[in-house]
Amino acid sequence: MTIVAAATPREFPRQFLPETANLTAWEAIQPHYEELRGRSIDTRADLEKWLLDLSELQAAISEEYTRRYIAMTCHTDDPALEKAYLDYLENVLPKTQVEMFEINRKFLSSPACAELPQDRYHVYERACRNEVDIFREENVALKTEDDILAQSYQKIYGEMMVEFDGREQTMPQMARYQEETDRGLRERAWLAATRRQLADRGRIEEILDKMLVLRHRIAGNAGFGNFVDYQFRSYNRFDYTPADCHEFHRTVEKIVVPLRLKLLERRRRQLGIETLAPWDLAVDPQGRPPLRPFETPEQLSEGTAKIFDAVDPRLCADFEILRSRNLLDLDSRKGKAPGGYQSSLEEARLPFIFMNATGRNNDVFTLLHEGGHAFHALAARTEPLVSYRSAPIEFCEVASMGMEMMACEKLDSMYDAPSAQRAREMHIESVVTLLPWVMRIDAFQHWLYANPDHSRLDREQQWLDLDARFGDALDWSALPEWQRCSWYSKLHIFCCPLYYIEYAIAQVGALQLWCRYLDDPKAAVEGYRAALALGGSRPLPELFAAAGIRFAFDEATVTPLVARAASALGLE
Repeated sequence: MTIVAAATPREFPRQFLPETANLTAWEAIQPHYEELRGRSIDTRADLEKWLLDLSELQAAISEEYTRRYIAMTCHTDDPALEKAYLDYLENVLPKTQVEMFEINRKFLSSPACAELPQDRYHVYERACRNEVDIFREENVALKTEDDILAQSYQKIYGEMMVEFDGREQTMPQMARYQEETDRGLRERAWLAATRRQLADRGRIEEILDKMLVLRHRIAGNAGFGNFVDYQFRSYNRFDYTPADCHEFHRTVEKIVVPLRLKLLERRRRQLGIETLAPWDLAVDPQGRPPLRPFETPEQLSEGTAKIFDAVDPRLCADFEILRSRNLLDLDSRKGKAPGGYQSSLEEARLPFIFMNATGRNNDVFTLLHEGGHAFHALAARTEPLVSYRSAPIEFCEVASMGMEMMACEKLDSMYDAPSAQRAREMHIESVVTLLPWVMRIDAFQHWLYANPDHSRLDREQQWLDLDARFGDALDWSALPEWQRCSWYSKLHIFCCPLYYIEYAIAQVGALQLWCRYLDDPKAAVEGYRAALALGGSRPLPELFAAAGIRFAFDEATVTPLVARAASALGLE
């Protein structure tokens, strides 16, 4: 898969780098850092021009890396693409981290730094100070080792194939069977897919064991007692703490888990079975056939465009940019990495969407979600500073989840009316499901790093304890081993540690946006677009406020939102 080449002439012409500069190797990149390090930035004008030139260099390097990452995830079975990605990961990015430490120190020591207007540069300066504070050169190599392990995990899952129903199928393709009304078929498919994952149990556990050692060393090198505190600083989490996360866990346990259990009990009754098993969660409980809204990636793209148009025609116009410039890779195939993501080509200032569609209703919402991220990237693409063209993850996910919530009120563009209502209720129920699951994953990760010397058996027990707090009370007797280690399939634990609570924080924001949309669609969309256009130029609470919602996830905030979701699901 080859994504579109950069436009010629460039839509955003280079001002610092030569037009022909090729940043594929460190030898070609280093002179540009040397020039920036040697330049005088004693006046405000010089400093602001220097920041723009630095941003241009960062964007070009980022795009080179992103293109290699995209190619690798689209074809994890291609040795040449893997080698190109790993070469940049191992031989270029570590050197840029060292250079950026010196660059940030130069910025902070400039006498003109104090002259910069705070309303424009506060967020940038705060992040620079934080990065300088926690940077340790000895951690560069350790982080590269961690990234290589993460790539190994992705490759393991990308290579997983299951012989089922007379043909070889990917893991996303196997998920389709969980929506079939034949319970025996669902069970056989679930067992086949799960046993395939368990076949790599040793390799997956070994990867995490090595990661835990590396991450503990990284934290210690930077002067932190544990990886949690280090990673909060690394993620620039200035507006909440680990203690706030633990309180959020308790809030969801108290407010959301009871609703989730009510939904499960209703499902059990409707299915007419004594106990729910893991293969009973995705099937329609009323026995209706699965929603299959499309057959081909092109149909998915076209149908989703209609939904965006129904929410706001400007969104459809933005989505057409991706469709027309070959910036979508939607289908599931052998050798493709799991999951879905949106990644920005920072020099072209264009988003790219990757996913594994197999014709399911869930795929529609995945594209709506990643489309929200893409709209965020497009809304902020005229921002000259590359670091401001993306926001804190907690608000980036409002862009995506908020898009899902607004769009679920406009599904008639792709479904008939009864199916649209069914898909809407399925999505709202998925939100109720997501919040306890995020708490479980987040609490598990907090425990992993608070207890770095734990054994694999300790890990299993902790996961079971969290299942008692946040789980679905399922019958696991067919394959009890998976109950103890179902976290294997959660990519975030391996590839972006302690990145997952953002989804729950953002979901609370997205529910607020949904409520606003139900009451005043025009105001909700305008607030959404205005907030996206800010990129990352404002602190997190201000970004939420720009969208007309609050950055809060306490009991007082969560309770009325869950009540509205319950009402929409007929469980007031």
